[in-house]
Amino acid sequence: MKLRLLKSACAAVALSMPLTLAAQSVAGQSAASQQAVPATQNAVLVADSLKVEGRNVLIARGNVEVFHQGRRLRASEITYNRKEDRLNITGPITLEDEDGVVILAGSAELDSRFENGLMLGARMVLDQRVQLAANELNRIGGRYTQLYKVAATSCRVCETGRPPLWQIRAKRTTHDNEAKQLYFDQAQVRILDVPVLWLPRLRLPDPTLKRATGFLMPSLRQNSQLGLGVRVPYFIRMGDHRDLTLTPFVSANTRTLEWRYRQAFHNGGLTFEGAVSDDDIKAGTRGYVFGNGRFDLARGFKLDLQIEAVTDDAYLLDYGFSSKDRLRSEVAVSRVTQDEFIATRLTAHQSLREGDINSQLPTTVANGLYERRFRPAGIGGVVTLSAAAAAYHRYSSDDIVGRDVARTNVSAHWQRDWTLPLGLRATHVFGVRGDAFHLAQDSTSPRQQGQLTPEAQLVLRWPFQKTTANGVTHLLEPVAMLGWAGGSNDNIPNEDSTRSEFDEGNLLSLSRFTGESRRERGGQSAIGLRWVRQGAQWGSDLTLGRVYRDAAEADFSATSGLSGKVSDVLIAGQLRNAQGFTLGARTLLDAGLSANKAEARVAWQRKDFGLMASYVWLGRDPGEDRADVISEWVLDGSYRFARHWTGATRWRYDVAGDKLAEARLGVNYRNECVDLNLSLSRRFTSSTNVDASTSVDFTVNLTGFSTGKTDSSYTRSCRN
Repeated sequence: MKLRLLKSACAAVALSMPLTLAAQSVAGQSAASQQAVPATQNAVLVADSLKVEGRNVLIARGNVEVFHQGRRLRASEITYNRKEDRLNITGPITLEDEDGVVILAGSAELDSRFENGLMLGARMVLDQRVQLAANELNRIGGRYTQLYKVAATSCRVCETGRPPLWQIRAKRTTHDNEAKQLYFDQAQVRILDVPVLWLPRLRLPDPTLKRATGFLMPSLRQNSQLGLGVRVPYFIRMGDHRDLTLTPFVSANTRTLEWRYRQAFHNGGLTFEGAVSDDDIKAGTRGYVFGNGRFDLARGFKLDLQIEAVTDDAYLLDYGFSSKDRLRSEVAVSRVTQDEFIATRLTAHQSLREGDINSQLPTTVANGLYERRFRPAGIGGVVTLSAAAAAYHRYSSDDIVGRDVARTNVSAHWQRDWTLPLGLRATHVFGVRGDAFHLAQDSTSPRQQGQLTPEAQLVLRWPFQKTTANGVTHLLEPVAMLGWAGGSNDNIPNEDSTRSEFDEGNLLSLSRFTGESRRERGGQSAIGLRWVRQGAQWGSDLTLGRVYRDAAEADFSATSGLSGKVSDVLIAGQLRNAQGFTLGARTLLDAGLSANKAEARVAWQRKDFGLMASYVWLGRDPGEDRADVISEWVLDGSYRFARHWTGATRWRYDVAGDKLAEARLGVNYRNECVDLNLSLSRRFTSSTNVDASTSVDFTVNLTGFSTGKTDSSYTRSCRN
């Protein structure tokens, strides 16, 4: 191999050496102003001046930089001895590699490949987050780096003599660059330079490692039912595509093991989580399991899996795992293309609501749907054909309350749009539906029933648009609908159409029932008006509407807004701006201008704060199993009131009952090396299944060793 020294544009000397160094002396130009040289198999040296002593020694001085196989070394002076294949380096020294590891030192003695040697007064920085300061650093084989008398931290260290917020002191630390691990011998954890924990051995991943087996940060929780307990998660890496996290939770009143399993496949992935408990709240073993997965199948099909199960109604709330009161387990296969939709699913329900009897609910449901669209050239428009089937099974064998239902539905519809004079848009729909029902364990209804429903609909829209001089666009669109549907609902039990909502999404629909057990019959019409404003700063949307029918639909509930011949007046609107503010509201007003239902939601999201408030009012309605008025406020907010401090709160207030239902206060401290969370929550409501409870949670996360992006806005700055 050859060493080529370019001392000027016209002079060159070649020497035989084990490692080829192309060394360039650049007069009048610092190394900092030169472009980085790409990594090659040879090393490239750049310096202000070069000197050769004999045939074995090369001396480079002034802004010295060496590039070799992805590594970059910068120093004040380098002396290379060919015979010993050794570099003597004078600092300040900076050694960087392609893995994001940076080593700073005062002086060093290394081999020509920077893989072995000694560095004094060294500091190693990993991924610009974790730094390890040591008196001495040894590089071994290019893979291991050993540091002696080490202080490690991810906190910002300033030249003021103040200790970092936390640090790990160790007699020796070894960094395995291949395994991405840090091994500490005789480790001592210090907070503000006060020792709080001593460990003979400690292993931590470096920040570039995404997954590694080991303990995660513990957390404390105080609960009025469970007592004071500690969670200690342990992460188990089971290869590149799966892992398991076990989290024991031990307190005075419970022994709980929480777990989470994840696995990735070439065509999808799945996640399962759950817990098993033996506590003093309820006799016997308690637990839950939640899981979901999604997979790509052949020919564009998707497989979706979901599992939700719990041993008793109160377990999820007692431990704060979830606030769900109805669980669903499901397997589904579907495919969606431009003109075709296929979906099949099998679902099992479990209700946790007080008063619900699962054996009398349709807890097992199977359904399938096929829909296809065609665009016939002869008549124009779009023809839609669909076929559906469903089955509802109850485990009870009692008459009526244990009713089982199976149904099939087929339909064909033709839709076409026109643009008429003066910009009037018209859409017509003609179609027919056929339904067949089979009933068991219901003496009040025939076992076999069928019906045929012809349908016709005409929708008219007349949009007017205007753009003002300041760029604001207004759209005013009156709409009207005329429709008719034949047939009758007969004596078919209502399985899937017991909860109907009247909103801007179904104002122009022929049927506003949510399922197939009921359809709106006879003639009807609807009128509405929509106004949209869109500007650079503000946008708004307002919809008004009402429905008229030949006859009232008895299966609509009293508060649905659809129970009479004339519906309630629908008023719905949204307001939003470019600063992250949104306001949405919807209400139904009857003839006396009284509201049957009303809801509103306001949200404002900015860089340093977020606010969400919602209000809902629902009138009494036995048809929807609501014996009392529901009136409730919910407030969620967070505010970053200082660079490192953020407060959060959640309040749920029962206006009808004039009492708090839920309250939570939390505070978070975060900087570049620590994340502290403290929260106090109280659930005031109780029932035969769940008691009121209070919880205090405290978590500490020493950031820097975890993967992912960091938010530089939390990084502290040093003061001179």
